[in-house]
Amino acid sequence: MADSERDRIAAMRAEIEQLRQAVSSHAVVDQAIGMVVALGRVTPEQGWEVLREISQHTNIKLRNVAELVLIWGRLGEMPPEIAAALENALDRHGPTRIPGGGPDPAPVLGRRGTARARLSGPP
Repeated sequence: MADSERDRIAAMRAEIEQLRQAVSSHAVVDQAIGMVVALGRVTPEQGWEVLREISQHTNIKLRNVAELVLIWGRLGEMPPEIAAALENALDRHGPTRIPGGGPDPAPVLGRRGTARARLSGPP
């Protein structure tokens, strides 16, 4: 086998591994967006912005922020700095009212004080 063919195969294997990681990362982020949407009563676009803001304000990679949100959903544990960033981001973005849904019930997340109490335990 020629060196150029070996190099091509090695490059293709590296690309396949990068694609696998990207798909896995995308799934984790999508799941975390879903949690933020459901619990924060925001739109999917706002959920994405919430995660992005948390990542930027805490200097933690987006995928890692998403993993922390999912861990919180399973175990009810979240680092305080992430909980504070989540609360602040939700205060800026939500909750979204459902058209024709009647009076706005008390939000699960997204209002100062409410989110912090919720973030200390299971969602």
